[in-house]
Amino acid sequence: MALTYDLTGKTAVITGSNSGIGLGIAEELAKAGANVVLNSFTDRDEDHAIAARIAKETGVEAKYIAADMSKGDDCRRLVADAGACDILINNAGIQHVAPIDEFPTGKWDAIIAINMSSAFHTTAQALPMMRKAGWGRVINIASAHGLTASPYKSAYIAAKHGVVGLTKTVALETAEEPITANAICPGYVLTPLVESQIPDTMKEYDMSRDDVIKNVMLKRQPSKEFATVEQMGGTAAFLCSDAAAQITGTTISVDGGWTAL
Repeated sequence: MALTYDLTGKTAVITGSNSGIGLGIAEELAKAGANVVLNSFTDRDEDHAIAARIAKETGVEAKYIAADMSKGDDCRRLVADAGACDILINNAGIQHVAPIDEFPTGKWDAIIAINMSSAFHTTAQALPMMRKAGWGRVINIASAHGLTASPYKSAYIAAKHGVVGLTKTVALETAEEPITANAICPGYVLTPLVESQIPDTMKEYDMSRDDVIKNVMLKRQPSKEFATVEQMGGTAAFLCSDAAAQITGTTISVDGGWTAL
């Protein structure tokens, strides 16, 4: 039986949420009754259509606000334009893989800005709104790579470790208030982007779909199963619940045992 949480009347702002983990979290919070503000850097009809669909299916208020998470002013404007922010989900992120001595400076700067600095800007804008409302939840989507490392992902790992540190600091600064801050650390999650990579990986390694998933993509994930966006959403909904009111400043790994190794 699925757990249910009542977030009626709360407003959740979710960065990077027109697909993948962010969208999955938005949908689960909407099912729990929260009004949701979706975001990405694009401003397409289909982006706004996603918000309209969520509103129709769940009965909550849902809207889409375009904002570039590589720009601090845009990050703060997103939260301000939302009008309310009881729940802040910092999810926006990008990736680039290269050895350190070949890592493009522009890619480093972009990853640090989008994956880490954006969380600073949105949180700084949201905390006064949460304090005024008398309640708040900051949930940062970090990664298993916020707790461990892999080669060739220097910027991503630096950013995700930074997000975990930022989470702890926010938790300490709000410890005596009805506001919590936590980080979810996913392993590999089956998103549309990951799904689209499977056929090419099958060709590259000349393997079956199951073998590619278990022996290549999920090599470091002991469960040999992808996490799902619904599980990410359910974890976020739990952290917003009264049951999690004393959970703050910590990480929750949803990684099939990756960080237990």
